[in-house]
Amino acid sequence: MSIILFLLVLFVLILVHEWGHFIVAKKTGMRVDEFGIGFPPKMYGIKKGETEYSFNALPIGGFVRIYGENLEEIPDDEPDKIRAFGSRPRWAQALVLVAGVAMNVIFAWFLFLVTYLIGMPTAVDESQASPEAVLYVSGSLPNSPLAEKILPGSEIVSVKAGNDELLNPKPSTFTNFVQEHAEETLSISYIHGADSGEVEVKPIKGLIAGQEERAAVGVSLAMVENVERSFFEAFTESFVTTGEGLKNITIGLWTLLAGAFTGEADLSQVAGPVGIVGMVGDAADFGLVALLTFTAIISLNLAIINLLPIPALDGGRLVFVAIEAVTNKPINPAWAGRLNLIGFALLMLLMVVVTYNDIVRIFTN
Repeated sequence: MSIILFLLVLFVLILVHEWGHFIVAKKTGMRVDEFGIGFPPKMYGIKKGETEYSFNALPIGGFVRIYGENLEEIPDDEPDKIRAFGSRPRWAQALVLVAGVAMNVIFAWFLFLVTYLIGMPTAVDESQASPEAVLYVSGSLPNSPLAEKILPGSEIVSVKAGNDELLNPKPSTFTNFVQEHAEETLSISYIHGADSGEVEVKPIKGLIAGQEERAAVGVSLAMVENVERSFFEAFTESFVTTGEGLKNITIGLWTLLAGAFTGEADLSQVAGPVGIVGMVGDAADFGLVALLTFTAIISLNLAIINLLPIPALDGGRLVFVAIEAVTNKPINPAWAGRLNLIGFALLMLLMVVVTYNDIVRIFTN
């Protein structure tokens, strides 16, 4: 199921990206020969006007085939040469290349908007929590009794000590219960995504700095409930979330790339296709809002990565367009092809490395 969800998310995000290229190419007067849904081999196609809309066997995205990206291959007497990608003004070429990235950002904003309207799980003060609020584990101390027994994001359903049981606890009632039964073994029931379980733990002292005599189990807790925004609130908040996401992803990617040049890159923090499959499944276990939020974050990641000035990516092609605009002459297609091949090879190498790390993590966890 996780693999199917991953392919569906990938399909939608790539299709959104390619639709951006497609619609701007049309609007700037370029001839678009094909808009493909999925990747070849082709199953069938429908021609509408000058564009063929093809449906292909591999449902992992889509593509746009714009006429005349290499002008040298087009005879001078070809009537449509003026509508070729390479014949259009540099600003139009740049807009087409940026459009895919822009659509990924807009799509992420739209998904955030939907999640805020549906209701986003939000930490609330215990005194202001509604009856629908539930207690979640927001973190744990590394060497605490509950470390790795109950993961962050788990809902605490109840805590029991002997015949005494506390249902639907709050942070204060949970803490008081632990203090009252500091010398006993506690049984904590929890829900994590689609899974549920029960763990036994004995409180210990000295976990909390400055409160060495206080018994604790070593988790931080928060009351969480779905908070629905008005349309205006959701509209503005989704802009803020999108902006913060772009900033954080850019900083993270810059740190990773800088570390790669110094040999200090931490690839353990990078997920490849195998890792993302598991993350999509985990997000789906937490419900629709979590899945939509995760999809929005992946969409922002694709936008930032595609802007990298690496040949074979939109950012690399933008660099080519900028060079041609400055020099006022086209880049040699043979050299452009070689650079694109090198860029593609580097991307594939990075994909192999992060996939290897994903597999290692699976077998070592």
